[in-house]
Amino acid sequence: MSDSTTHALFTYRRLTADDLPAAQRLSAAIGWSHRREDWGFSAHTGIGFVAETAGALIGTVVCWKFGADQATLGMLIVAPEHRGVGIGRTLLAHALDELGKRDITLYATEAARPLCDALGFEVCGALDQMQGAAFRPPLVALAANERLRPLGASDAGQLVALASRASGLDRSHVLPPLLELADGIALDRDGELLGFSLFRRFGRGFLIGPVVAGTSPDGVHAKALIRHWLALNEGALVRIDVPHGHGLRTWLTGLGLARSDTVVRMRRIASAQPISEPEPERADDSLHQFAVITQSLT
Repeated sequence: MSDSTTHALFTYRRLTADDLPAAQRLSAAIGWSHRREDWGFSAHTGIGFVAETAGALIGTVVCWKFGADQATLGMLIVAPEHRGVGIGRTLLAHALDELGKRDITLYATEAARPLCDALGFEVCGALDQMQGAAFRPPLVALAANERLRPLGASDAGQLVALASRASGLDRSHVLPPLLELADGIALDRDGELLGFSLFRRFGRGFLIGPVVAGTSPDGVHAKALIRHWLALNEGALVRIDVPHGHGLRTWLTGLGLARSDTVVRMRRIASAQPISEPEPERADDSLHQFAVITQSLT
């Protein structure tokens, strides 16, 4: 698309750094807790589009490219007073045009679901947003030769590889800037990196994610990676977004985190072939993404 297009009363163009204050105010107006810094990370790692009228920003969407074949979409917002006139559809059309022939994944709210259905996205899973005040949960016992350790500078390449295998998305361009913002912990077995989790400021509190680990009895590896941050940040407001299928919601609820929302995972395949149900969450069956980076980045 050109740098900007105009349709009747509305102008559509690319998101710039100058738009971040207005974008943050727009998201706050609909109850989202994103800080300006959270918007900044989205703008830095993705490609955004905005809708304006009379110089006021009234809509946003951001998309991310993961290699030549995969992409994600998120941050689709239209000011309530301007809904129902096609702004969301036009913003998505600009994003879809930017992404081209890629398979696209997104998490849709109930409000956005009809539009995503109309644009060819199909449901292939769901995610629970869990949050609450962190406290010191019971210890999760690891095997004698397993331990949690801080991330080191030499781990970055392995972290990108693990995150890419677990999500099925090329994380080489997203994870390095995320590591600059987040604290991290690694799961190690006799010197072998088995998994990791990140913890950072987000919204009104903190966010745990991604959490990447392999299959283990009762999900003990993922639980140990999550429990570390809860125990270390007692009293803080913590959020974690967990895809269905890994059995963590019951455990997290038992720890005192409440489900604040559930959204559906949707995909649009570039080949237009039907999506099997459920859609695989990962490209490597030996690894799982127990918590996402964000719903937009998945």
